[in-house]
Amino acid sequence: MNRSNYFNYIEEKIELLALRIEKRGKINLLDLNIYSETFFAELLNMLFDYKLINLNIIKQNVEGIDLIDEKNKVIAQVSSTCTKQKVESSLKKEIFNTYKGFRFKFVSISKNAEKLREQEFENPYDAMFSPEDDIIDTVTIINVILNMSINKQRQVYEFIQKELGNEIDIVKVDSNLATILNILASENLVHNIESPEINKFEIEKKINFNNLVSVNDTIDEYKVYYHKLDEKYSEFDKQGANKSLSVFRVIKSQYTKLLPECKSSHDLFFAIIDGVIGIIINSKNYKEIPYEELEMCVHILVVDAFVRCKIFKNPEGYNHVITR
Repeated sequence: MNRSNYFNYIEEKIELLALRIEKRGKINLLDLNIYSETFFAELLNMLFDYKLINLNIIKQNVEGIDLIDEKNKVIAQVSSTCTKQKVESSLKKEIFNTYKGFRFKFVSISKNAEKLREQEFENPYDAMFSPEDDIIDTVTIINVILNMSINKQRQVYEFIQKELGNEIDIVKVDSNLATILNILASENLVHNIESPEINKFEIEKKINFNNLVSVNDTIDEYKVYYHKLDEKYSEFDKQGANKSLSVFRVIKSQYTKLLPECKSSHDLFFAIIDGVIGIIINSKNYKEIPYEELEMCVHILVVDAFVRCKIFKNPEGYNHVITR
């Protein structure tokens, strides 16, 4: 299931970040702590619809507080230290006089805070703070992500991938593309699809026509592989097996199947990607590769199918070109 793929990836990356922060802290390497303030601000914004920003943008080195959301009246400290003393040290700062009526969140980025939530804390400035609800750790975050909708989970996945993902070796991608093309070409589909001639056109026009502006960045990122994939199709087709046609059939079949189910073109675009990934993973010929690499290859295939006019509608009278 795609939900499982997204969640497993997110969990692994967050847990690895927490472990690295803890281990590096023991040898006084604190650079990850600094970067994590902004990272967790953006992550919490996605999970809880906050508008947190790093307070250092407004005022440098504010004691006891790292993040602030003026709209929702939330302030937060991001810390790799998870002790009662640390929380109380924050609650005792005079800065809470300035932020009366704000709710205080304590975010533990490397340690489990389950026992800390059971403690009682000195709160001399009567800050709005409930340990059970307002102490957040990575377990809290992962549990929220586990129960999110698939679309929200994908958003978090894409954010985590950008922030914590590894650079992908383009040589491996080239090899993986060949493997994936072979898998898709072996799919036994009965749908008749036109021959895979190259349709050359203005991509932006088609994006706007299909209300896919939200996917524009994704298309821009992966359309650069158009010629690389074209080379692969040519290599395979020279062998006598029309594998390019088979691949287009798989992608077009996903488009046709999912079109009535998706509420928007944005959802449909990514549902096609998820569907193709599912076909590959469930193939008896599939030999596991890192999920990041698999997803990148499928993005390349689906964007390419979009460019070649195999999926989504073309504007009337559409006859523009992409130069080789």
